[in-house]
Parts: sequence; structure tokens; C-alpha cells
Amino acid sequence: GGSDCIKANAKSCGECIQAGPNCGWCKKTDFLQEGEPTSARCDDLAALKSKGCPLEDIENPRGAAEKLRPEAITQIQPQKLSLLLRVEPQTFSLKFKRAEDYPIDLYYLMDLSYSMKDDLENVKSLGTALMLEMEKITSDFRIGFGSFVEKTVMPYISTTPAKLRNPCTGDQNCTSPFSYKNVLSLTSEGNKFNELVGKQHISGNLDSPEGGFDAIMQVAVCGEQIGWRNVTRLLVFSTDAGFHFAGDGKLGGIVLPNDGKCHLENNVYTMSHYYDYPSIAHLVQKLSENNIQTIFAVTEEFQAVYKELKNLIPKSAVGTLSSNSSNVIQLIIDAYNSLSSEVILENTKLPKGVTISYKSFCKNGVNGTQEEGRKCSNISIGDEVIFEINITANECPKKEQNETIKIKPLGFTEELEINLQFICECQCQSEGEPNSPACHAGNGTFECGACRCNEGRIGRLCECSTDEVNSEDMDAYCRRENSTEICSNNGECICGQCVCKKRENTNEVYSGKYCECDNFNCDRSNGLICGGNGICKCRVCECFPNFTGSACDCSLDTAPCMASNGQICNGRGTCECGTCNCTDPKFQGPTCEMCQTCVGVCAEHKDCVQCRAFDKGEKKETCSQECMHFNMTRVESRDKLPQPGQPDPLSHCKEKDVDDCWFYFTYSVNSNGEANVHVVETPECPSGPDIIPIVAGVVAGIVLIGLALLLIWKLLMIIHDRREFAKFEKEKMNAKWDTVSQEAFLCIKSAVAEEK
Repeated sequence: GGSDCIKANAKSCGECIQAGPNCGWCKKTDFLQEGEPTSARCDDLAALKSKGCPLEDIENPRGAAEKLRPEAITQIQPQKLSLLLRVEPQTFSLKFKRAEDYPIDLYYLMDLSYSMKDDLENVKSLGTALMLEMEKITSDFRIGFGSFVEKTVMPYISTTPAKLRNPCTGDQNCTSPFSYKNVLSLTSEGNKFNELVGKQHISGNLDSPEGGFDAIMQVAVCGEQIGWRNVTRLLVFSTDAGFHFAGDGKLGGIVLPNDGKCHLENNVYTMSHYYDYPSIAHLVQKLSENNIQTIFAVTEEFQAVYKELKNLIPKSAVGTLSSNSSNVIQLIIDAYNSLSSEVILENTKLPKGVTISYKSFCKNGVNGTQEEGRKCSNISIGDEVIFEINITANECPKKEQNETIKIKPLGFTEELEINLQFICECQCQSEGEPNSPACHAGNGTFECGACRCNEGRIGRLCECSTDEVNSEDMDAYCRRENSTEICSNNGECICGQCVCKKRENTNEVYSGKYCECDNFNCDRSNGLICGGNGICKCRVCECFPNFTGSACDCSLDTAPCMASNGQICNGRGTCECGTCNCTDPKFQGPTCEMCQTCVGVCAEHKDCVQCRAFDKGEKKETCSQECMHFNMTRVESRDKLPQPGQPDPLSHCKEKDVDDCWFYFTYSVNSNGEANVHVVETPECPSGPDIIPIVAGVVAGIVLIGLALLLIWKLLMIIHDRREFAKFEKEKMNAKWDTVSQEAFLCIKSAVAEEK
């Protein structure tokens, strides 16, 4: 589709360099060809060089990054940077090293609704105990205390006079309800914390969610009253209930959005009845702006709710609120270690057209890109991590040439300030000559090798006014002889000169005095202009070496036509455009080597070789007349025959003679057309059969078969005899039984007679 530089249609050097990082402007005066517009001066650097623009005439300013001053920085480096931006990205590294003994300000913000009564008792001794523990982490620690309940309007609290004095039931002595109160500004005196917190009393309200967001907002924005220093800032938010957020104020008739400003008078929030609760996003913005890291110390019942809130608030943590003060201290220390071991970079709003990307190089070889590239975790004191940051300007700002952005790690006070300067013009533009005689008697500024026309003027040399552009007199100069077409219908006539129009594909170009030429209407081959083997110039192909034809599709290379015998087209045709045209109709194939009806070379010369080498064969009688067309050489064995690789085409042959013996020979034709035959002087004849082993084998086979038949007969006879003997034994037994039976009968008959 062409380069982005050409597509930009740049009219000046400044517009050109904003089109892309590889776009350059040729300021050479006579660079343009006839019919080319001024925008043709803008192109890829390589394309400009190939078109004949000298390197010294190419404007291509580059971006740069420059540190303004080195400083001793506590945790991030550098602290200040200046970038010179163009369309290409500028890359620099930001180092973060967690400092030792870094000062900490901690503000304890507590819910004083009635359900927090037991927790208030634990906090009263928190000050001195927490001071002792934090001394192990830092020598500069301060602590403060604030409390909150709810907006002092219905339906959040009861507004009856008695309930305003004491919102608790029974004989409980509770203080009047309030929205937020700064009890103790940040101090290094732990005893004072214990003393003031010990004087606090529980209050009460009607609904379960509390007005903690109002209190967090005031703690974040009232830095002067709270006493925040430019150090690590921790906010411990302690509650046993949920929270109201933006929109809930409508229940009490409050519709004005929270303005995010400080409204403390005598350390009490006075506008809770006037402004709605802040939204979560508004709260995130203010906490981030003021570098405050939040620790939510809540009861187990509300852990899930505040963990979801933690996911929306960067640099925050959640812990379980315990009835034991030592557990609360451990919660704060664990949460601080977790928050301080993670660094997350954020930047201020970027100017239009400027983009930023991050890549992190963390501990133990852990790297991150995109959103993960903004952060590193598990950073111990003394550990150093590096962030690689890319800033790119995709366009120049409309007004200011300089912009400032800031990058800082969330929850930390250090920041990197970056001064952005934009390259919107070329250096040669500052050397331009206003009202130059080169621009038609001063009708434009001659800069970077071209005219930038004054208002109302047009043309390559600003030679026309906009009123003259469509003049018929001017059009006459844009028509070819004997033609009615203006600029060949491929351009516009501007000031009597054709300015060729551009095509959607910027690689396709109209050119010529009348835009009559182009580089895309040449003959094609295989779907490619000029077959991919030439350049289309004014609708005619200019072929590369070794190619010819209207579409450069005819190759002059004869290598594809070379036959296996080393001859072009096997000597049976001509090589045309890299393909064999076989002149002998009997031969076919890509190299004219296929012949279905031809007798092979070996079979063709078999009889002549046989008669000359061995004096036998069909041509024995006519050998001297028919077979003297080749030179013959006898060799001792097949190994002595010529082998493939010699310069002359060679054929190896194996044929049978009249005695059924094999004889071997080679046939070749040298460059002079002489045929040479090398033949093995001794044919290979088959030997006769060996009679003795054959006879012995036959006799042995007959004997073995006879023995086998005798054995089978003998086995059958044995089986038959055994059956006959068994039959005899059975009949013999039957005969004995008959004899016994007759004798018994006679005895019985005799006994009966005597009895009678």
C-alpha cells in the first residue's frame, strides 16, 4: 500500500517529519521530476536515497533525551528529565531504591459509633506502644488521631433534641453525633496521643453504614490541619461497619457532589449536611494526589467488602481489627511492610497525541510489561529496581511547544518531572527566505528546497492565484497534441502544469508532463507486473538482465534446457525463454530426451559394436561397410570404461550377443561430432549346470520318499493287527460265558427231577 510518508501528502518539511519516524524531506532544489507534486519530497529515507537525493540534502531531525541536572535523590533517579520528541519513542530508565530510616506519618481514623466501644478502650494505650514498635523501623515517626460517625441529618441519625445530646439508649453517656473530627494533628508525642484519645467518648447513629468516606476525604485534602509532611503517609481506617458513598446523600436530601476540598473549622467537618459522600473514584484520586497509603482495620464480618474496596484503591491494605492493642500494632506494621515493599508508578495526564509505556525489571529476574510493567513487589530496604519507560509523540500540540508531565511511585513523595519538547519543524525551515524571488516574484517563502506559497497563491512556484486555477487558457498547456484530455485524465491542471493525482496504493504513480505515464499498466505475467523480473516505466517493461519479452517473462538462462547428456535440449531442439522447443517431432519432454518410438543408443549400436569387437552378430558380413562410423577402444574390465563427469555426452550400455553372453560398452560424441566407443574385451557368458549335485539330489529324494512310504505302510499294519487281536479276545470271552450257563441249567434240571 505504500509508505506512511507518501500517504501523509505533506506540503512542508514540518508536516513530513510528523508523518513517521522514518520520514525525511529532500530539500534538493531540482529533486522533483515533471508532473510530481511537492509532497513527493517526503518519503522513506531509503527511498529518497534511491531516487537520487544526497544524504546532506535530507532533513531528518531525531528525538533525544537529556537530563537537566544530576541530584542526590532519596529513592528515585532521575528527578528531572528533558525529552525532545518526534514520532519515534524516546526511552529512558527510572531507578527506584527503597531508602533506610525513611520518615513516617501515621494518622489513625476511627469509627466512634456505639458498636466500637470496646475497640476505643484498646486504642487509648496505642500511642506509646506504637511509637516504641515503629522506632525499630524509623527514627522519625509521628502519629495523629481522628474520629467519625455520620452525617448529622435524618435518616442517618435521630435529630430529636434529646438524641442530639445523647444518641445512646439507657444510662449510656454518649457524646453528640458528628461527621468527622480531627482530635490530634500529627505529633511525635505518644503520650499526648494516649491522653487525648483517652478523653474520647462513643457516639451513635441509626443505620449500619457509616460516613467514613467523608472523613477520609477531609484527612486527604486538609494537609495543613492534619500536619502531613512530605514523607511516607499512612492512614489507618478502623471500623466495624460498611460505608456510604456517592448517591447515598439523596436519602437525606443532599444532592450536591462532594467538592473534594477541605472544610474543617476548629478541627470539625462543617459541610457534611451540604455535600454528598465522595465516590470511590474521587477518593482514589485525592489519596493518590496526596501520596496517602490506606490500611483498613475492619472486623472479620466486613473483610470481604473492604478487600473489594482495596482492589479499587491502589497502595491499600486490609487487616482484621482485634480487641487486643498488640494485635492492632502488629496489623499496622505488617500492612506498612507490605505497602512499602511494592512500588507502582503513575503519571499525570498526558498531552494529546503523547503515549507512554512501561517495562519493569524487578527482583529475581521478574519482568513485567503493559500494566504489569508499572509495578514491582517484594522490595526490601536497599533493593534497587529499574523501570524502562517509552514516551512517544504521535502529533505536535496545537499551541504550546513544551509540556510537562510527572511520574511518581504511588505512596511516595519523590517524583520525576519530565519536560517534553516537540520537533514540529525542520531546521531548514528557519533558513527560509520569505517573499523569495524563486517563488514567482515573491509570492511565497522558499524553504527546504521548495516554495511555501502565501495566502491566495498556488502552484509549485506559487505562480498562480487561486482565481486562475480553472482558467481555460491554462488548461491548454495541460493537453497533449491532438488530444482533448486534460492531463490524460490522470491529474489536475494547476497554473498550466499537470499535477498528477495520487492513487490509493501509493506505490502506483502517475508521471510525465501530461501524466501520460504510470508504473502499473505494463504487461503482467503470473499476476505480477513485468513478471516480477523488471520495472514498469511509462507503461513499458524495462527487464532485468537475463530476461526479455513484453512482460519480462522470457528467461535467457539456458540452464533449465540442459539435458542429462550435457547438450542443450539434448541436441534435438532450441532453448526459448528457458524452455525447450523440440525440433525433432519424435522427441518430447522439458529437455527433448523422451522418445516413445525411438530405439535407444545402446540398442542402435549393439550390432556394430558386436561385429567389430567380437566378429559375430547379424552385421558380421557387412561390418566393414555399415559399422565404421565410430572409433573403438578395447578395455580390460568394466572399471576401465569412461565414467560420468567427462565433457562429452556419455551412454553406458549392457547388451546380449548371439551366444547369450553379456558385453559392456560406452557410446559418446565429442564436440567435433566424432563418436567414440569403449568396449570391455571379454564378454560375461553364463556357465553350464553342475550335473553331479543334481543327480545326487534326485537319488536321495527317491530313497527318502521310499523309506517314508514303507514306514507309513508298517504303521497301518500295526494298527490293523491290534484291532483284530482285540476283536479275538472279545469273542473268546463270550464263548466262556455260554459254557458256564449251560452247565448251570443241567444242574438245576437234575435237582428238580430228584425232588419230584
